[in-house]
Amino acid sequence: MSLEPANPVPAPISLSEHISHVLKRKIMRGELLPGHRMIVLDIAKEFGVSQAPVREALERLKQEGLIAGKTNKGSAVSEITAKEIRDIYELRQLVEGHALREAMKVMKEKDIVHLETIIAGMRQSVDNNDPYRLVELDMDFHGFFYLKSGNELLFTIWNGIKSKIMRFITITNRDHQGYSIPDGHTEILQVIKSGDIDLAEKKLVRGLDFYKHYTDS
Repeated sequence: MSLEPANPVPAPISLSEHISHVLKRKIMRGELLPGHRMIVLDIAKEFGVSQAPVREALERLKQEGLIAGKTNKGSAVSEITAKEIRDIYELRQLVEGHALREAMKVMKEKDIVHLETIIAGMRQSVDNNDPYRLVELDMDFHGFFYLKSGNELLFTIWNGIKSKIMRFITITNRDHQGYSIPDGHTEILQVIKSGDIDLAEKKLVRGLDFYKHYTDS
């Protein structure tokens, strides 16, 4: 069964999806810090809505691991530890290269164009000083390999860890100035275009080593 979306036109989002998206952006940007209490009544007042869509929105964020329930205290923005990041990146180094190898076996010219479009969007996000969009596109770039690999379990794993990766990268990207991030992705894409699967895997996996600088200290 194909993992490609049947309909590329995005469906209108619901009220709860809108609320979860806004809250997610605030968490990713560090406006809502780990431990911040997510009080349903306060959020409902902020958005001018009933409590029902807020509860649905918070449930979405729980499923993404962005908030966690606390006994007798409701929900709060979840912590993200160095160990979690280390575990996630060790997993990525084990499976993402495989996902890329499988993806390259079936990639066509339209897929290369798609990845080029993502990188162009990354450059535009740098120009617009929109770090959140830059991270979103970073995830789209890497997530494409999991999707294109045809392995549904790998794609499920990716979706399960993506939000925590985004939180981590939002912080670490502050150390990368200018176009260094899209330039790095362009280098990977150039190797993909060459068709050298072994080199592409090596370059991708090596690029994931950067996390150690932040978790080994």
